[in-house]
Amino acid sequence: MTRRALVVRGGWDGHQPEATTDLFLPFLREQGFEVRVETDNEVYADAEVMAGTDLVLQCVTMSQISGPALTGLRAAVEAGTGLAGWHGGIADSYRASSDYLQLVGGQFATHPGKEPHLRHGDQTDNYLRHTVELTDLGREHPITAGLDAVELETEQYWVLHDDLIDVLATTTHPAPEWHPWHRPVTSPAVWTRQWGAGRVFVATPGHSVDVLEHPTVRTIVERGLLWASR
Repeated sequence: MTRRALVVRGGWDGHQPEATTDLFLPFLREQGFEVRVETDNEVYADAEVMAGTDLVLQCVTMSQISGPALTGLRAAVEAGTGLAGWHGGIADSYRASSDYLQLVGGQFATHPGKEPHLRHGDQTDNYLRHTVELTDLGREHPITAGLDAVELETEQYWVLHDDLIDVLATTTHPAPEWHPWHRPVTSPAVWTRQWGAGRVFVATPGHSVDVLEHPTVRTIVERGLLWASR
């Protein structure tokens, strides 16, 4: 039986919503998904479409969502539709909606920056070399089993989260003198969440195409998409 994937992309252009999601469209089709791409999240308000959707891949940074669209998305996930994404496309969507944040289980707070004298006033000011390390659960989970820690030089997300998420990988922010916190802070970098009959998958690496092309990051995302699907 054909599975259906709904790709919803848009929001802030800096996260390249078209180019990054285009990386995974061939993979989804190879896995037997019929893929539909939308640039308006109002599709979530269409109960018939959502009932027939097995996986939502969302890449919408910031932006807004209407009440009917959010209600439709939450109802679909609760009924078994998977929800998956990376970076700001899922963990920094719809900041004004507490109901969305509850559904996803984690929210971007910041990405710390380089030493002030090394900054140039562009996105690279927030590109830090950091490690994403697997948790004990991550070493056993089908999304991340058999993978090693990965070192990246890109945005390192500091995420606010709750205890209902299952954390597969983490990253630790140091406490350099140019930032106001006083001890290292560990944030989830890859997590899953069960919501009713549905599954949610989030990976915080994915700021740009090159990050998603990293073999380990790409493997995590591809496995996460399949895991989350109905």
